[in-house]
Amino acid sequence: MEQRHLGRTGLRVSRIGLGTLTWGRDTDEHDAADLLKAFWEAGGTLVDTADVYGDGEAEYLLGQLMEGLVPRRDLVISTKAGSVPDPDRRFDGSRGHLLSALDASLARLGTDYVDLWQVHAFDPETPLEETLQALDLAVSSGRARYAGVSNFCGWQLAKAATWQLAAPGIRTRLSSTQMEYSLLQRGVEREVLPAAMDLGIGLLPSSPLGRGVLTGKYRSGTPADSRGASEHLAPFVAPYLDEAASSIVDAVTTAADGLAVTPLQVALAWVRDRPGVAAPIIGARNALQLTAALSVEALSLPDEICRALDDVSAPVHRYPDHDWSTL
Repeated sequence: MEQRHLGRTGLRVSRIGLGTLTWGRDTDEHDAADLLKAFWEAGGTLVDTADVYGDGEAEYLLGQLMEGLVPRRDLVISTKAGSVPDPDRRFDGSRGHLLSALDASLARLGTDYVDLWQVHAFDPETPLEETLQALDLAVSSGRARYAGVSNFCGWQLAKAATWQLAAPGIRTRLSSTQMEYSLLQRGVEREVLPAAMDLGIGLLPSSPLGRGVLTGKYRSGTPADSRGASEHLAPFVAPYLDEAASSIVDAVTTAADGLAVTPLQVALAWVRDRPGVAAPIIGARNALQLTAALSVEALSLPDEICRALDDVSAPVHRYPDHDWSTL
């Protein structure tokens, strides 16, 4: 698999990442082992997790698999901290919480360091410089090699990255931002992606298949074995089952038919090759799904197909979005 630099850093990652959102919950240890082995054998390196995935079980399971299945040195492990199971405070970006969470993550993963550590979301109750100091301490202590953020809007990302760049050699520059990005969700193109590209930050798209909808599996209803049919993930899929999404899925299917490939391959190739993207994160449920996604490695979409998909899925840009001068 082709490797890419993560933002303006020396860290290289596979241009498709493996997500572990469902590990320890919907994905058991046997399926997880099959997924990780298939990913590694295909040349994949970037494995994305978080301390809240499966209430810590995803990290623990990944750590167990690194002991005997895949060498730690062959993987780029990314984890996140900051989300908390508190209805009164969904995010905790305090220095104390973040550093304690990192230590707990390392213990579950069974490793001395993570390659990439990301703040899971912006915490409006904590001064941003305090949150960012936790990243500096994590890197300076060797517990994390690179640092980034996740789910920061445009101004939050720009403020955080600029603060870090203001003291080079003292503060750790942000290398990544993880955001949802697909043909069904192009909101990052308004502010986040332009800021990331200007500041040398690599984008790691989550849900690059539109929460599974872009595969076309929901065109005739909700399959019984799909995430859309599960009690805890149905609300996650539901927003992309409307009429607007349906027209985009139809366009992806038409393009796939014309290229003799699958809608999954078309949707994934589109987001993988967007400007500023480092590596989409794929959350496959089993090795069969992952193998289908990894088959996109040999596919590059023709320019005319990309333009057609761009047109049918184009987000609305109005003042004061970054392209205001064209209005």
